[in-house]
Amino acid sequence: ELAKGLMEKNPSRMIEVLRECGALKVLLPELDALFGVPQRADYHPEIDSGIHTLMVVQRAAEMNLSLAERYAALLHDLGKAKTPANILPKHYGHDVNGVEPVREVNQRLRAPKHCAELAELVCRWHIMLHQVGQFKSKTILNVLKKTDAFRRPERFQTALNVCVADKQGRLNLEDAPYPQREHWLALLEASNQVDAGKIAAECHAQGKAHLIAEQVDHARLAQITPLQKAYQADKVGGY
Repeated sequence: ELAKGLMEKNPSRMIEVLRECGALKVLLPELDALFGVPQRADYHPEIDSGIHTLMVVQRAAEMNLSLAERYAALLHDLGKAKTPANILPKHYGHDVNGVEPVREVNQRLRAPKHCAELAELVCRWHIMLHQVGQFKSKTILNVLKKTDAFRRPERFQTALNVCVADKQGRLNLEDAPYPQREHWLALLEASNQVDAGKIAAECHAQGKAHLIAEQVDHARLAQITPLQKAYQADKVGGY
């Protein structure tokens, strides 16, 4: 039923109805807990974390995103309910803090594997994906590796789609540009220009098989660095 509701034209209305009748607190207490939790107005003019989540889910529907993407949108900010009251409206570490609640929801709802994996990925990495313009090349490469972007580029792209919905699911920011998505895809494409097989063969021939991973990383960094410097120079990389 949740999946059917998320795939409707106005999935946010389903969440609102569940909350109005008290069912959301029973079915998804982690989500219900977001309502009333404030956020920084300079990033979130809508202020309320729960309202923001509804807006992100609705934006995902308007973008015609898949069930997995809409499900990830629904759970992406669960960590904000765990933010200590004394630091509100800031939410330091809510990405990391949200991973365990996402896992608990996944297990309780018996979410399909592809939905569960994307929800956890987006929760954990969406802030770093937003902030790409602030990073050095080594951090960029680390994110690409940790998100398994090289082996699963399609999933990485869907995570970026959810990030677009996250940025645009805010009051008066419905049409806000999100250059981070295209930049991440360009960084991944550039990194994939590296011939890892050739590097491995050369290392083996030189009796330096233990250096394969290091040499591949070095070559990928050489591809990433000029793109990242150009992006930062354009001053479009901030969150």
